This record gives sequence, C-alpha cells and structure tokens, in this order.
Amino acid sequence: MEEKGERARILLGLSPNCEPNHSQLKAAYRRKVWESHPDLFPPHLKPLAESNFKSISEAYSFLLSPSPEFVGKRGRRRYDRGVPIPRGTQGRHHALLVQFPFLFLVLGTLALGGFIGSRAYTKQKQSYPSHNPFLP
Repeated sequence: MEEKGERARILLGLSPNCEPNHSQLKAAYRRKVWESHPDLFPPHLKPLAESNFKSISEAYSFLLSPSPEFVGKRGRRRYDRGVPIPRGTQGRHHALLVQFPFLFLVLGTLALGGFIGSRAYTKQKQSYPSHNPFLP
C-alpha cells in the first residue's frame, strides 16, 4: 500500500520518500491544480485534463486521510501513533468573528429603523396636529 502513497506524492510533484506537512501538501496540490485545470485546455484535450485533474484530487485526498497505509519516516504508521495530518479548522475558530458583525448589523438596522420611524411620526404629528385629546 505504500506504493500508492509514493505514486500520490509523485503525482503532486513531491519526492516519493518525503513526509509533507499539511501546508506543503496543500501548496503542492494547489500548484498542480493550477497547472492541470480542465478549463485551461482546448476542447479536444479536456477529457485528458479532466482525468488528470481527478487523479490529482484523489492523490491529495489519499495523502490527507489519516489511513493506516500512510507510513512515517521511521517505518511506524502515523495512524498508529495517533498523529494524522490535520485537515484544517474549516472556519470553526472564526465563528465569533462572523457573528459579531452580523449582530451589530442587525442591532444597528433595528436602532436606525426605530429612529427613522419615531422621527417620521414626530414630523407627521407636527404637520397634522390632532384635535382629539385622546390621541398622542
């Protein structure tokens, strides 16, 4: 199974016996995707480019997966050591940065709407005063 990992590394432009970290793997994947994206090729070469693009994506996902087949430098399996390649935070740590501006936007809209509504009510009351003592 190690030969599949070597082929995946070669396909991404890495040396076959290296153990890339997440950022190196991501950079190699982006570089290869940029070179082999099917939209960059003429129509008669698109099927070949699509198959190459799919194989690059499969190699990247294989190297990212914390599978037992991925062997470390010392011959021990990274999966057995409990050190899988991190997949990223996927934006979970930045949830507050998204929620606070949204909260300010909603509260500001409500406050501004209330201010404009009360101002319009005051203007209308001044323009058309009511003679009914029970109305404000």
